[in-house]
Amino acid sequence: MAETGRKRPSITIFFPIYNDEGTVEHMIRKSYEVLSQITDDFEIIAVDDGSQDRSGEIAERVAREVPHVRVIHHPQNRGYGAALRTGFTNATKEWVFYTDGDAQYDVAELRHFVEYIDRADVINGYKVKRADHWSRWLFGKVYYWIARVLFNIRLRDVDCDFRLMRRSIFNHVTLHYDSGVVCVEMMKKIQDSGYRIIEFPVKHYPRQYGVSQFFRPRRILQVARDLLRLRWDLWHHPVRRVPLEALPPTGPQTIDQGL
Repeated sequence: MAETGRKRPSITIFFPIYNDEGTVEHMIRKSYEVLSQITDDFEIIAVDDGSQDRSGEIAERVAREVPHVRVIHHPQNRGYGAALRTGFTNATKEWVFYTDGDAQYDVAELRHFVEYIDRADVINGYKVKRADHWSRWLFGKVYYWIARVLFNIRLRDVDCDFRLMRRSIFNHVTLHYDSGVVCVEMMKKIQDSGYRIIEFPVKHYPRQYGVSQFFRPRRILQVARDLLRLRWDLWHHPVRRVPLEALPPTGPQTIDQGL
């Protein structure tokens, strides 16, 4: 870490994997390398969400070779939200970092996030430039505006799955959704609870292995349905603001690194 004299953080890294046999070993080994440079109190969790390829088998092999690694298996595919809930529930450290198992983000950028843990409860990444097909870029823009209009989410990038968070947040925030809508649910509840959020730019890389499971008619319909259900749920059960020791800023702060 850049500053001396600061207490080294305790961190869990976890990532959902689903048919990611081409990237899971890299993700585990890279996570170990990065965490070893940040702290000596850490763990790595791979959540295998019912993969149909060798992802779970590879993760188990690497877990026997690399210290501080656990693999949790869902017997069948339960969805991205269920995988995130499993990760958060099984994390044991003070801070929890998660990203996707497809290696479209560089875990090494976690080093920058750790520098801001004294100022925030959540350090939320935002993609500088999306490295996806134009159709996914377009869908991301539409999704952003839906989240902003329906839920008043003030983040620059609600679906950037590169986040460092205090584990204690989940003593107050409970997640329910199994689909990708869980990210909107999570960040809406965290924002409205009054937790301090800092946004930090991260690079996004093209997918090198496999294909996204999202752009299928059934998944898109599920997301649309879940967004409406979530809006209904939040109207009837508004988020209760958490009493904090210090008043948080009015909305997320954005750190611009000029990437």
